[in-house]
Amino acid sequence: MTAIASYTDLTRDVSRNLTALRTHNAEVMQGFGALSKAALAPGALDEKTKELIAMAIGVAARCDDCLGFHAKALVRLGATPEEFREMLGVAVYMGGGPSLMYAAHALAAYEEFAAAAAG
Repeated sequence: MTAIASYTDLTRDVSRNLTALRTHNAEVMQGFGALSKAALAPGALDEKTKELIAMAIGVAARCDDCLGFHAKALVRLGATPEEFREMLGVAVYMGGGPSLMYAAHALAAYEEFAAAAAG
């Protein structure tokens, strides 16, 4: 695993790389977008809580791209550093050692987007 230089760059590049799928697999991408919107819609759980769950799964699944997108969303939704670190503890508990290593990457993504938002 190579360290990610910038989660801002990573999320921008992934979004750009998905352009072909949006064009050539439009129905699939629209379906995924609808699934995302429905899954994150406020209900018994608010959107921030759902994003914290998504980030924990991204850590456990070791998905760098997920870390970037969900860290950015959590900063936008006002997740505190304390909430973020507590969620990482649950992710590590559920995913073991590999999740601990990805928790460090997730924290770097969150801190990068938080610094940009503050800045």
